[in-house]
Amino acid sequence: MTNPKVKPLTNFQESDFEGLLEEQPLTAAESYQSLLRSLRRKNGFNLLFVRCSPVQADEIIRRVSQDLPNKNIQVLQLDSETDNLYEKIVNLPNYTNLNILFVRGLENALLRYEEAESEGYFLSSQSPVYGGTWAGVPKILGYLNLSRERFERQFPFTLVFLLPEFALRYFIRRASDFFDWYSGVYEFPTDKDILEREIIRLVYLDGDLDTYQQFTPQQRQEKLAEIKAYLSDSPSLDPVQASKLLHKKGLIHQMGKEYEQAIASYDQALEFKPDKHEAWNNRGIALYNLGRFEQAIASFDRALEIKPDFHLAWYNRGVALGNLGRFEQAIASYDRALEIKPDFHDAWNNRGVALGNLGRFEQAIASYDRALEINSNYANTYYNKACCYGLQNNVELAIENLQSAINLDVKYQDMAKTDKDFEQIRGDERFQSLLS
Repeated sequence: MTNPKVKPLTNFQESDFEGLLEEQPLTAAESYQSLLRSLRRKNGFNLLFVRCSPVQADEIIRRVSQDLPNKNIQVLQLDSETDNLYEKIVNLPNYTNLNILFVRGLENALLRYEEAESEGYFLSSQSPVYGGTWAGVPKILGYLNLSRERFERQFPFTLVFLLPEFALRYFIRRASDFFDWYSGVYEFPTDKDILEREIIRLVYLDGDLDTYQQFTPQQRQEKLAEIKAYLSDSPSLDPVQASKLLHKKGLIHQMGKEYEQAIASYDQALEFKPDKHEAWNNRGIALYNLGRFEQAIASFDRALEIKPDFHLAWYNRGVALGNLGRFEQAIASYDRALEIKPDFHDAWNNRGVALGNLGRFEQAIASYDRALEINSNYANTYYNKACCYGLQNNVELAIENLQSAINLDVKYQDMAKTDKDFEQIRGDERFQSLLS
């Protein structure tokens, strides 16, 4: 029989910006006018740094292009694989004719250099959200530190870096030789309505678990960088928003099999909202995937304390108990899941697995039949049912159900060749014929 699987369901330190910011922070409108004046009058090589959210970056580029129609403006989008900014710029067509070059996405290139999250550190100067303990220099910043004279010689235009707060901190701490040339840092506080819309997009609209599972490492890093950009805007975040973003961050790590990072994100989400039952459930799944079954059960129990009718947590609890060989308790958990959701075919299937492991084959078969009534194309259940018949030395029904499983998924043909549940019937010619 196949093993069941679980189911998923702020503040910066002023010392970092000493001498860079106004005593009284400007509004976004005031910051924009200040930036526009600077861009209008500057000629030759200049560096400007704009701290803003990703959605604000879009708006800044749009407005500057509209308000400065006589300027030759381009946008350079960096990704997580970018190491050398100089090469990216010289590969732009007609770059020497530029007046303004907006550089976006530096946070994507920085994220892969961040250290894994440490328990108890969130949005502090020692947190990986802001670049860990500042140990080491990402390649892209290392190149900048070594290339400042080259930039001044080669690029007779204004470079505008659009950065979320954590990426700006990287510049300050790890590219100080380059950053010392700054001509200005412009702050764009995030409007709360914009922030709420972006959180809704990131949490509810911008991909699901299947999408995240298909992400390449680069796509995953870029999505995490986008989430961190909003997490770093902590003055505008309330605890519920922070919890939602951190939970989503955990899911993306989890779908990338980065389970320790996922657990750290769930723990941070739960610091903000301890009654977030989904985070307790998904934390349990990450622990389960690390083989830490007892801790996983404890997390599922916390989810169920908050929401006793959470059928997925009962189901996942049953899976973890089954992996510990506690089959009676696993059956009890599956029964609770089925009381809440009687058409949960996975729970019927896994209930059958637990019963089969106790040698209660007739009851196991009855559970498999219930699963197949709900989903007649469930190959795994046909296979598990075939295993039960194999253990009972019932060749005809074992072959019939194994054939159904193979018809739906040919992988079960190979599995049956070595599965010990079929030892009693392995010598039968009909069984051998099915596997050949």
